[in-house]
Amino acid sequence: MPQGKPVSIPDDGLTTRQRRNRPLLIVHTGPGKGKSTAAFGMALRAWNQGWPVGVFQFVKSAKWRIGEERALRVLGDSGEGGPVAWHKMGEGWSWIQRPGAEEDHAADAREGWAQIKRDLAAETHRFYVLDEFTYPIKWGWLDLDDVVETLTSRPGNQHVVVTGRDAPERLVGAADLVTEMGKVRHPMDSGQKGQRGIEW
Repeated sequence: MPQGKPVSIPDDGLTTRQRRNRPLLIVHTGPGKGKSTAAFGMALRAWNQGWPVGVFQFVKSAKWRIGEERALRVLGDSGEGGPVAWHKMGEGWSWIQRPGAEEDHAADAREGWAQIKRDLAAETHRFYVLDEFTYPIKWGWLDLDDVVETLTSRPGNQHVVVTGRDAPERLVGAADLVTEMGKVRHPMDSGQKGQRGIEW
């Protein structure tokens, strides 16, 4: 196991073990590909530790069958690691344009957030993936103050990973670990659409 050395040791009264096992708020943001992929990789690690995993997808269509979902559902049902709960909010509202669609999707987002708040309060999962969660915040569907307060004051030992572009500064500032994915080049830049095994 890698033996990473902290840059500094805070004077917080915690033992090394207590500090090591502190629950983390993690943000994966930026314009590059791989934010959700990295979060699902962490979910695999959590599953392997036997932790209950909760995935909440806020933008991807409920009709999509992405590879990570299938893999984590199968693993969750295997009895080998932790259980996995997978929730999809709405029907891919970022691109569906129909009369009244935004109101429906905003309500879906609010209900999804309400469920996350209930699960955090009940300590339902040990590891949460809030996938594409920055978008309903950016669009004003969720209250940023409520999100930051809820995530930073969550009880117990619950790790939370938030993914999505344009993470608000207050969320970034509150996080323990922030990774910004940069884009150097993407096949879509040259007209190539997403493909199986790479995007899903």
